[in-house]
Amino acid sequence: MKEAFQAAWPYLRKYRRGLALGGGALILKDLAGAALPLVIKAGIDSLTRGEHLSALYWYCAALVAISLAKGFFQYWMRVILVSISRDVEYDMRNDLFRKLVTLSHDFYARYRTGDIMARSTNDLNAVRMMLGPAVMYWAETSLTFVLAISIMFYVDWQLTLWALAPAPLVSLVVMVFGKRIHDRFEAIQKLFSDISSRVQESIAGVRVLRAYVQEEAEMARFEILNREFIAQNLRLATLSGLFMPLLQFLVGLTFLMVLWIGGLRLMQGKITLGSFVMFNTFMGMLVWPMIAFGWVVNLMQRGSASMSRVREFLEQEPTIAAPLSPKPLTQGVKDIEFDSACVRFDGRTALDGVSLKIPAGSTVAIVGRTGSGKSTLVNLVPRLFDPTDGRVLLGGVDLRDLDPTELRRRTGFVPQETFLFSATVAENIAFGVEKTCPEQIQRAAQMAGLASDIESFPNGYETTVGERGVTLSGGQKQRTAIARALLRDPEILILDDALSAVDTITEEQILRSLREFMAGRTTILISHRVSTVREADCIYVLDEGAIVESGSHAELLAQGGYYADLHQKQLLEEELEQI
Repeated sequence: MKEAFQAAWPYLRKYRRGLALGGGALILKDLAGAALPLVIKAGIDSLTRGEHLSALYWYCAALVAISLAKGFFQYWMRVILVSISRDVEYDMRNDLFRKLVTLSHDFYARYRTGDIMARSTNDLNAVRMMLGPAVMYWAETSLTFVLAISIMFYVDWQLTLWALAPAPLVSLVVMVFGKRIHDRFEAIQKLFSDISSRVQESIAGVRVLRAYVQEEAEMARFEILNREFIAQNLRLATLSGLFMPLLQFLVGLTFLMVLWIGGLRLMQGKITLGSFVMFNTFMGMLVWPMIAFGWVVNLMQRGSASMSRVREFLEQEPTIAAPLSPKPLTQGVKDIEFDSACVRFDGRTALDGVSLKIPAGSTVAIVGRTGSGKSTLVNLVPRLFDPTDGRVLLGGVDLRDLDPTELRRRTGFVPQETFLFSATVAENIAFGVEKTCPEQIQRAAQMAGLASDIESFPNGYETTVGERGVTLSGGQKQRTAIARALLRDPEILILDDALSAVDTITEEQILRSLREFMAGRTTILISHRVSTVREADCIYVLDEGAIVESGSHAELLAQGGYYADLHQKQLLEEELEQI
């Protein structure tokens, strides 16, 4: 619990003024509440002493005035403190999102999307409840207890001790149940992450589910998770269901003590009737705090469990970050050099000591079997991850000495897996470019071979493509991603199998329009098609993470290796298609 509030303090600190105002309203509200029984006591004692009835009117007026003041301060207490908890949730969600978009790929390899979503929504809500209502009611109930017990002790310390006799049992119940509530809620949040991940994966892969007729099987797997989630919640509800009645039973014991012992002391003349009524009024006031205390403990334990889960993300640091003093990246196209670059993932070697130099402004192609390390190699250029061993140099400078943000601004990257946002075609093409105009967007679409397709769309460039570009074909999505990269006007252009979903005729049209654009830029092409890479200045063949062949198209054909076999096979496929 202490760690949770220490983690939240940087967020609360900026609202110190609001906390002070809310805390002041809380104190004044509790002072007004504590004054009510004293006025009632004074009014009843005045009647028993035979004072004039007019005095009772003043006591009634005082009760009304104090009640109005209490209501006024209670309103502002809730408005201010609960609003601050909303502001803290807002700040924390922004920080969490800011952290998520800066973390490196290895983080997303460890955590599932559903788990990330659960911590960004459900857990943050639990933290808000802890920092808002829970803290507010904890402070309110604690101060109410202190004021009420102090006054009761001053009036009759013996009766007060009898009333407090069940207090140790309350502490014991809170300690035992609080720990169990914390553990069970943490288990529930983990299950909620599992359910979120399952739903996200099922929706993202719904086409595969239908194609393999796995709807029923997936529903059965989801039902198992859902039943376990319900079972865990029922266990928590059972625990909470025992917790609250136990507290209410202990509250009933305090009432019993006051009625029994207080009644005896009233008959013995040791306390006045006003004092006896005051004690019962205070006990009535303490019913809600004693019940609310259990609710507060519940919220505190839930919030503490969620805060630890949120902190786990907030304390993550990206493995790819700018150095403390990054070297300046000057304008102009530069050589790219891989110096004995090695990449290993969980003990598996993806690249094994690759050394090659890409001259500035040249076009280089990389081919090879699936899993040979092609995508891993080009991912090193924009520093999506760093080599395990060796270096990657840009203009003779190690990429780790550069600011990755500035490096990526100079790079146009079309990854193997195309991702489009649920926005218009124009917005997807212009993504990542701060200032652009419709003419530039249209020019990029023309070079990517997409302009004619867009003209047939119902709203042209303002057509919404749907989530992940669901309304577009695979080829249209790839060409949209190419247009997005071209619009950046990059010094380095990387096309990672970016034409795999288009036919050879469309591919040739796109490559023809790209040749003029690629002039004077460093371009890296990855493809399984010889037709895509044959015009490259140099072609490298990767196999099991190492370069096994290199040269121009003609030179590789003469070597008679993997590239020559690939070329011969694709020629045969084209001949068969023409039959």
